[in-house]
Amino acid sequence: MTPEHRPGESSRRNERGRERNRSGTRKFSATAPGERTRRADPARLVAFEVLRAVAADDAYANLVLPTSIRKHRLGRQDAGFATELAYGALRGQGTYDAILARCVDRPLEQLDPAILDALRLGVHQLMAMRVPPHAALDQTVGLARAVIGAGPSALINAVLRKASRRSFVEWLEVLTAGVEDPIRVSSLRHSHPEWIVRTMRQSLVGHGRPVTEIDDLLEADNAAPTVNLVALPGLGTLDEAIEAGARPGELVEGSALFAAGDVGRLESVRSGRVRVQDAGSQLVARALAAVELDGPAQGGEQWLDLCAGPGGKAALLAAIAAQRGHSLVANEPAEHRAALVRQALAAVDPAVWGVRVGDGRTIGSAYPNGFDRILVDAPCTGLGALRRRPEARWRRKPSDLAELGPLQRALLSEALDTLRPGGVVAYVTCSPHPAETTAVVQDALRGREGFSLIDAGPVLDSVSKTGSLNAGHDLTAQLWPHVHGTDAMFLALIRRAAD
Repeated sequence: MTPEHRPGESSRRNERGRERNRSGTRKFSATAPGERTRRADPARLVAFEVLRAVAADDAYANLVLPTSIRKHRLGRQDAGFATELAYGALRGQGTYDAILARCVDRPLEQLDPAILDALRLGVHQLMAMRVPPHAALDQTVGLARAVIGAGPSALINAVLRKASRRSFVEWLEVLTAGVEDPIRVSSLRHSHPEWIVRTMRQSLVGHGRPVTEIDDLLEADNAAPTVNLVALPGLGTLDEAIEAGARPGELVEGSALFAAGDVGRLESVRSGRVRVQDAGSQLVARALAAVELDGPAQGGEQWLDLCAGPGGKAALLAAIAAQRGHSLVANEPAEHRAALVRQALAAVDPAVWGVRVGDGRTIGSAYPNGFDRILVDAPCTGLGALRRRPEARWRRKPSDLAELGPLQRALLSEALDTLRPGGVVAYVTCSPHPAETTAVVQDALRGREGFSLIDAGPVLDSVSKTGSLNAGHDLTAQLWPHVHGTDAMFLALIRRAAD
């Protein structure tokens, strides 16, 4: 006796073997069981492979996705669908899991991880994509049949049918009903771990913004970011990108916003003369290059990117240095990342730059004469780039803040020790948390004579197209996704007095 036909219950199938819907008005389904999808749609298969690699191999979605797209030879439209499906499912994982927990008869951790990933893909299609519900169910079940098995596909079908009975707005009302804690409510509505919601609230206040912006900030984290391009000064132009559909960037000269598919097909990008780089990263690098030194450098300035990997900011700084007759050292402790830095710098005259492989905390012993401008783009939690790294919000832990703090302080202290009189250090993080930003700067400056903060807000304004970013607070500057459309980059500029 099949589960579909129990005593006292009329059959859900008609005389042609077609099944009636299990929710709402009881109608017959469009296809008989033998006619339903039993293959994996290539775009959905790519998204599934990305989620599996992230969960099982601790991989990064932005590295796995292009490889999988090429492997399955997706066209532009299918590649865009796979990207939105994979990234959207990863961003929405917290909220989607809360929905699934209401639709599954066991704790989610007891599900096979592959089944859970398939369910997340299905729920994202139901809740947040322009995919008809029947197609979302049919294609997700077909994916499961093809790559997981017939048994799990039945479970996935049943769970997604339950999920489809409510819209996303209705599910949010169900999930937040009776919840009084605003942090919990924001966590459920915007799919961020509660500790990150709490952290972002603290960060807003710590940088002079009202805590009432928290929902706007979390919502901006969940928006699919546009690809930002930068033409290396004196080396590249954006003509090819503009012809391919890019539009000039609104914040930085020499930048563009690209939403026309794979930037890798542009020759200017393949050559390295035009690079993918968030506008926030462009702004902080240009700000360091724009600051007036306290007294002229002798024989040309020496610049340092202390934490250079993978090389985006180093390439922009090196191109600017080349235009001015200066030079750059790019330091990176890991050899495989140093190789990426060399690749990033390849378009710039090699006489201008050099790469050192070594611990940044010992840079002074290798270059005793010091540097005039130093970028300390310190390793951090990356909480300011969650929109670009959707899996990071589920990997990071509150303890990461404490673990990274000593390294951040040591790197900034070494940079200050290595700075020539009259020179400037830019301390940068892709995190707005005060523990990684203002607290690090305050600790590094405590007890030091001859060092002072430069007001970073006006310097950022001077290198922006708008001239009024409203990013400054207490002599430092903080960019925000919901205000500036950039990653949440922090900038502090520290000058050493001239002798």
